[in-house]
Amino acid sequence: MFGLRRRILYPRHVLRADADALEQVEGAERLARPIRGGEVEAWLLRAPGASADSPAPLVMFAHGNGELIEHWPAMLSPYLAMGISVLLPEYRGYGRSAGWPSERTIVADCAWFLNRVLERPEVDASRLILHGRSIGGGVVCALTQRVSAAALVLWSTFANLPDVARRLGFPGFLVPDRFDNEGALRDVRAPTFILHGTRDLLIPVRHAHRLAAAAQVSELHLYEAGHNDCPPPGSDHWRALEGFLRAANVART
Repeated sequence: MFGLRRRILYPRHVLRADADALEQVEGAERLARPIRGGEVEAWLLRAPGASADSPAPLVMFAHGNGELIEHWPAMLSPYLAMGISVLLPEYRGYGRSAGWPSERTIVADCAWFLNRVLERPEVDASRLILHGRSIGGGVVCALTQRVSAAALVLWSTFANLPDVARRLGFPGFLVPDRFDNEGALRDVRAPTFILHGTRDLLIPVRHAHRLAAAAQVSELHLYEAGHNDCPPPGSDHWRALEGFLRAANVART
């Protein structure tokens, strides 16, 4: 039963990883964390011009539970255009990474990669952005207890996982991981950008309102979209996010 619950929460078995995916992303650097049975990987995409003399801000992006890191470099290219480097850590058991995913292991791996990348001279550790989509929002909210972030970005994220499970007809106590984002945000001083679809049937928009209310400083953007098509094509979300990051003195100038 425990294994089945994790299989439903982390459906990595339905995702097909491309062994040559890294070679298709120009300038990407592969990082690896050794673990029992293999390693966990992450990709680092450096912002143009990032150097020890001109360190760039960094965004760490945590993807949804039905995605892989290779799905995101093109989608996140606006960060590079803003002069922000991108760190894409993979989850255990996903793609080419070994191990078993859980809230504890995913957060620990992301913190491990972050700590090493933030030590690099071409990275401005004081301008760290944590960006998560769906369950990835839970990952970055949990990370706020381990690292100091200058800004937080949550896309299509829930208040906590048991509340989502109960809405879908599953008792909350059967959910193996909690991801209490609402509780975590009460202790976060960094400004928080929240984006959600008003037609999201998996994680209703009321979760976004709860997160916005919990955050000390928040900016809520709603779009006519569901869970997997939010933000919708042609929307102004990147322009809005860039303005938010500039106001927070995080975006590179």
